[in-house]
Amino acid sequence: MPTTGNFTPEQLLEHERELVLPSLSNDDALDLGLTVLRLARERALPVLVEVRRWPQVLFRAALPGVVPDNDVWVDNKARVVQRFGHSTLHERVRHETAGTTFAVKTGLPESEYAAHGGGFPLAVEGTGVVGVLLVSGLPQVEDHALAVEALREFLAARRG
Repeated sequence: MPTTGNFTPEQLLEHERELVLPSLSNDDALDLGLTVLRLARERALPVLVEVRRWPQVLFRAALPGVVPDNDVWVDNKARVVQRFGHSTLHERVRHETAGTTFAVKTGLPESEYAAHGGGFPLAVEGTGVVGVLLVSGLPQVEDHALAVEALREFLAARRG
């Protein structure tokens, strides 16, 4: 199976359109982070979870099995989302679909920008992207899937 899960750029953009938040307060960030953390703990997943609202880190937790490299990955994924306003997996897939790579097309250093799944833009209705949900520790499609699942659950709970 390809490392990008056979997603198309359009499917990944649909995730972003579907998962727009009504707000992103500090309490919202804590609840979202705890949602990801609960899902990961139930499955014994070795992930680092972070919720940022530019420029602050509002939630951060590392489960057993996380290594120092995951700190670098979340920072590099965050830079991609902040610069392009889309998920890290979308940025990777859109360039691969065009027959190139993120690094070649953008010229950005791979040591600072990681177009690998697990960085998901946090957009607020009527405002746009204000932050990022970051998951690191699993294969990139699984990082992305955990972020999407948690956001869906978080939003469902908010809608009651």
